Amino acid sequence: MASVASPVIFKEFCPLYYLLNAIPTKVQKGFRSVVVYLTALDTNGDYIAVGSSIGMLYLYCRHLNQMKKYNFEGKCESITFVKLLSCFDDLVAVGTASGRVAVFQLVSLLPGRNKQLRRFDVAGIHKSSITALAWSPNGMKLFSGDDKGKIVYSALDLDQGICNSSLVLEEPSSIVQLDYNQKVLLVSTLQRTLLFYTEEKSVKQVGTQPRK
Repeated sequence: MASVASPVIFKEFCPLYYLLNAIPTKVQKGFRSVVVYLTALDTNGDYIAVGSSIGMLYLYCRHLNQMKKYNFEGKCESITFVKLLSCFDDLVAVGTASGRVAVFQLVSLLPGRNKQLRRFDVAGIHKSSITALAWSPNGMKLFSGDDKGKIVYSALDLDQGICNSSLVLEEPSSIVQLDYNQKVLLVSTLQRTLLFYTEEKSVKQVGTQPRK
C-alpha cells in the first residue's frame, strides 16, 4: 500500500529584529543624512552577512550574537554581492557597484585558526558592478562575475597573504550566477548557461537555444 504524503505546512517567520536593529537606517555624511539600504545577503551556520548601499558590510555572528562592521577604504559605494565560506578559516568575499572585490579573512577564537583580520583585494580587472561570486570549497579560489560579462579568477594564498587575479572568460551579457566544484565553473548569463573547465580552459554550453 502506497504511503500517504504528509501535507506541506507553510510557516511564517518573524523578521530578525535583533539583526535589523543593529544596522542603522540612516548615517550622517557631512551635513546631510543618508538612508541606508540593504543590498546583498548571504548566510551560513556561523554568520549572516548583509551588504549595504553605504559600502558597509554588516557581519552578524550567530554563536556570539555579535554584529561587526567592515568597509572598503576610499570611495563609499554600494555593495552588490557577498559570499561567505567556512573552511579552515572563515572568509567573506564582497563585490561593489564599481567592480571592486575584496576578501576578508575573519578572526577566529578557535586554536590554530586565524587571529588577525586580513583583507585581500582583487586587482582592478572588473570595471562594472559585481553580480556573482563563487568560492572553491577550500577557499583557495574565488571567481567573480560582473554585469559586462567578465569573469575573474583569483588564487588566494592565505598563509602568504597573496591574491593573484586574472581574466578567464568574457561573455557578451551580464553574469547572473556562478558555482564552482571539481575544476568546473558553472556560469549563467542573461543569454545562456555554460560549463567552464578551468584546467582545459574550455567551454561547453548547456542546452542549444539562447535565452529570450
